[in-house]
Amino acid sequence: GVAGSDARQRRAPRKACEMITLYYGSGSPFAWRVQLALDHKALPYERKILSFAAGDTRKPEFVALNPRHRVPTIVDGEFVLYESNAIVEYLDEAYAGRGAALFPGNPERRALIRRLVSEVDNYFDKAIDPVIDELLYKKPDEKDPKRLADALQVVREDYALFERALAGDFLAGPLSAADFAFYPLVAFLDRCAVRVPGFDAASLLPRGLAAWKQRMEALPFMAATIPPHWQKKD
Repeated sequence: GVAGSDARQRRAPRKACEMITLYYGSGSPFAWRVQLALDHKALPYERKILSFAAGDTRKPEFVALNPRHRVPTIVDGEFVLYESNAIVEYLDEAYAGRGAALFPGNPERRALIRRLVSEVDNYFDKAIDPVIDELLYKKPDEKDPKRLADALQVVREDYALFERALAGDFLAGPLSAADFAFYPLVAFLDRCAVRVPGFDAASLLPRGLAAWKQRMEALPFMAATIPPHWQKKD
C-alpha cells in the first residue's frame, strides 16, 4: 500500500556516497561524535586534522568553509556543514540506506535519542567543565579541593540520570546518536585521569554506565577513532 511505499522511500539512500571530508581537532568530543557516526554508518570519509595551536581554524581556506572557526565541519560533495548535531542528523537522513541508523525506532524512540543528545550538550558538558578546569588548567596554587569535590558530586548525579536512561545495552535502547554524543565526554574524564595522577575517573561511574562504557569501547571501529595525541605518552 501507500504507507509501505512511503516507509521504503524513507529507508532508501537519498544520494550516492563518495568521499566525505571531516575536518576535526584531535581531542574534540564534538568532532569525535561525528567520526563515530560516520563509522557506525560505514560511510567512506577522510580526516583532515586541524591544529588549534597553529591557528588552522582561522586560516582563510577553513574560514571559507566555517566562518565560526570551529570543528567539526564536513564537506560532502558540494555540501558543507558544521555543528555536530546537524551533521549527525544529516548523515542519518542523507544516507538512510547505508549502515545502521543513528536515530532508529519509532518517533518516540527518536525523540528520546534527541533528548539525550540535548542533555549531553546542555547539562553533562557543563557538569564536567569545572572538573576539567580544576584538574588540567588551574595552577597549583589556584587549585581548590572543595571546589573539585563539589564539581565531582555534580558529575556523579548526572551519571545517575544517564544510567537510568539505559534501556538494555545502550542509551535509549539500540546503539544510537545518543551513545556517540555521550561517550567522548566520558572518555575526556579518562584523559584527565591519565594526565593527573591520583584522579580516578572510573570510580565516578555507576555500575550500569561502567558496563555501557565497556560495550562502547568494544565496538569494532572505536580504537581507530581515539584522538591521535591521546595515543602518545605525555
